[in-house]
Amino acid sequence: MPVRLYDSLEARLRELEPLVPGEVGMYVCGPTVQSSPHIGHLRSALVYDLWRRWLGYRGYRVTLVRNVTDIDDKILAFAAKPGDTDGEQWWALAYRYELEFTNAYNRLGILPPTYEPRATASVQQMQELIQRLIDAGHAYPAPDGSGDVYFDTLSWPSYGSLTRQASADMVAAEDADPRGKRDPRDFALWKGRKEDEPESASWPSPWGPGRPGWHIECSAMSARYLGRAFDIHGGGLDLRFPHHENELAQSTAAGDAFAGYWVHNGLVTVDGQKMSKSLGNSIFAADFLAEARPVVVRYYLAATHYRSTLDYHQGALLEADAAYERIRTFLDRSALALERAGVGSDRADTVPAAFADALDDDLSTPGAFAVLHETVRTGNAALDARNLDVVAERRAEVLAMVRVLGIDPGDPQWASTGAGPAADALRALVERLLEERQEARSGRDFARADRIRNDLAEAGIALEDTPAGTQWSIDGE
Repeated sequence: MPVRLYDSLEARLRELEPLVPGEVGMYVCGPTVQSSPHIGHLRSALVYDLWRRWLGYRGYRVTLVRNVTDIDDKILAFAAKPGDTDGEQWWALAYRYELEFTNAYNRLGILPPTYEPRATASVQQMQELIQRLIDAGHAYPAPDGSGDVYFDTLSWPSYGSLTRQASADMVAAEDADPRGKRDPRDFALWKGRKEDEPESASWPSPWGPGRPGWHIECSAMSARYLGRAFDIHGGGLDLRFPHHENELAQSTAAGDAFAGYWVHNGLVTVDGQKMSKSLGNSIFAADFLAEARPVVVRYYLAATHYRSTLDYHQGALLEADAAYERIRTFLDRSALALERAGVGSDRADTVPAAFADALDDDLSTPGAFAVLHETVRTGNAALDARNLDVVAERRAEVLAMVRVLGIDPGDPQWASTGAGPAADALRALVERLLEERQEARSGRDFARADRIRNDLAEAGIALEDTPAGTQWSIDGE
């Protein structure tokens, strides 16, 4: 089955047909680094990490560009004002939050993008794009001498096509002072410097010193790193309007083909409510990652279809932890059984067909996880039946699937961020005692074997002797 993805522009599933056979160029709107990352940022970044991993598995050479918006109204609002020697400079504030995002992404096992450009490094390209729009009659400098430049929305008949809005129904753009606009829906391409803004946050331009508007940044950076035509543009559903709508309008009005497919991930709610500062229900990444092992957080965020709303509720990470433990326990049990029997357990390079079909169908992770858990179930049944050839097959399939999903328990990424040294020490001690118990039973020293079982039971460790070997757990878990 070819890879299919839902194109928001055409509102339908489409087969992926890259501009260059065997290669995929993907641009994803990254964070505006004005404050700490929250769970919604994690989910969005993970969605495109999964797309990238799956397309890579399918043989595509993926170039992923995820930008950093490091100049913005809110960044300047939160930073030191001119003459304030005690406050944090805007560029320092932006970099501090950028590091928080990078750390959260790394902990979640999100692969670094091929390129991660900062907006402030592409101002020249933004100015060139703005000039092309002015020359084409789709943009105009404000007549009031403020230095602002606006996109003329009425000059572009297809404006509103991404969100299926008629121009008359659109709200006014609130990204700049409306006094220099021809129409309230026109949006800012360049913002003239204001007196209360630091000089370091402005660049010289043909229209006066200032800085780029938000929307022009992504149009310029995507063209710079992927070309004027590329395959996939991704981002959160909340960016469709006005950000993505404006990107599409300004790029196509300038004569660029722009994105072949528009992909949007769903949002995150908390107990059915949208996250907001006013409700006080925002969940920041650092707090979220402190509630469970990062691999469990990754599992939780990946298990819901990327286009669906993910509603977080109390206990959700405990459920994800239990589900992930079923996978890890099977891999541990099967490795031990195959090692004791001298049966090989090579990693597989091929996932089951049903798993591939699910991810080919618009990255259906719910279907993929269903196949993964069914394979674990049949693998456990084979372990209990001592059918080690089937165990080896199922184990190889499970390893192939968790590797694609980025949740392989054996990956050093998770070994360094797992349950901690105390859990590792406990595991080592129990496994050593189990070896001693097995030696005692083999030597028919049943009194010693029973004593080891009783000692473990008094410490709260329950044992289960199965055809595949002795399994242990903390009593009550």
